[in-house]
Amino acid sequence: MPNPLEPPFHLDNYTPADEATEESFSSHFEISQDMLGTLAEHHTADGRHSYLVLHDGTVTWGHPGLPQLVALHLERDTETETFTFEHKAFPLPAMAQSWLISRGCPREATVLPEGIGTDQADATTTELHERLMGDGDHFAYLDSYTHDMSNPCVTTVLLRHDDENDPQPFRVVVETADTDTWTHTLREGAFDTYEAALTWLRSGDTPLPPPPLAPRTTTSQALPPRAPSTVPPRGQRR
Repeated sequence: MPNPLEPPFHLDNYTPADEATEESFSSHFEISQDMLGTLAEHHTADGRHSYLVLHDGTVTWGHPGLPQLVALHLERDTETETFTFEHKAFPLPAMAQSWLISRGCPREATVLPEGIGTDQADATTTELHERLMGDGDHFAYLDSYTHDMSNPCVTTVLLRHDDENDPQPFRVVVETADTDTWTHTLREGAFDTYEAALTWLRSGDTPLPPPPLAPRTTTSQALPPRAPSTVPPRGQRR
């Protein structure tokens, strides 16, 4: 009997499109699928596409600080009964959601169901979450660190705005999740240099400097991440 906790890949009767797809899907998903929790999913009516936001439980046993969320887009060829896929690791749900939206997933289908994860604690969190989902393509994902060894759990993300005229192009986003109340906050700070942002991440004990006001855009996607570093945020070195 299938494990009900395993992700709904919906690949019965489908085979990988080529050897590279087979090897990659096996190493990234099949061998650890019992450690993958499904946070959100959407499957198109024609059976050609599946979009999933997954939590990778294996990350907590690996290198400290790595992103724990995976966005997965499965594409099936219903005539040849083969499949291909894309995937990216992200530190925040909004970033994974943005990546899936940019690949055709309906925005509302990426929303985490009630009871999954923590709730948004305030209006500032909600506004920033929506902006990250909608404007993700305007920010390159440079770095992140997830500290989940205590309560609250803190995730810090370093981004760079693609507007060359932005005087403060480097942004730090901090998610603080309280597992007692099951709520989280999101806060954003702006820095004029990469070095200034890193200084705050490593030892900052001051409030995040607020970002400049900017008009909202409607594009919905996120750039793929580079490999995260191991620099813990705000004195949380292990």
